[in-house]
Amino acid sequence: VQLQASGGGLVQPGGSLRLSCAASGPDFSKYVMAWFRQAPGKEREFVSSITWNGGRTSYADSMKGRFTSSRDNAKNEVYLQINGLKPDDTAVYSCAASGRARAYGSGFYNRRTSYDYWGQGTLVTVSS
Repeated sequence: VQLQASGGGLVQPGGSLRLSCAASGPDFSKYVMAWFRQAPGKEREFVSSITWNGGRTSYADSMKGRFTSSRDNAKNEVYLQINGLKPDDTAVYSCAASGRARAYGSGFYNRRTSYDYWGQGTLVTVSS
């Protein structure tokens, strides 16, 4: 599967963005999808994941409350809604897909190494 993230840009603190990730290839609904981000000078970190049918989501503790992940399997897309943006949210946001079947909620899908496919990221810059 090939992934392409979009929707980033320059936004003022307190603003909102909706990132999209378009997938091409078969069987999109068989992948757990995730968002990761990498801030300048920092390691890539887990943001959120969403199950195959979108029924369950998981977020990094620091992301809970302002980040919402969703997906539309009919469109082969996954989304990340970010509200109340802060300067610390400035990062390249990337989507990823995992075709491995593990128990969701075990923490497996929070790890970068659990994902087989990565898209080019989209830059989010939060600044006044």
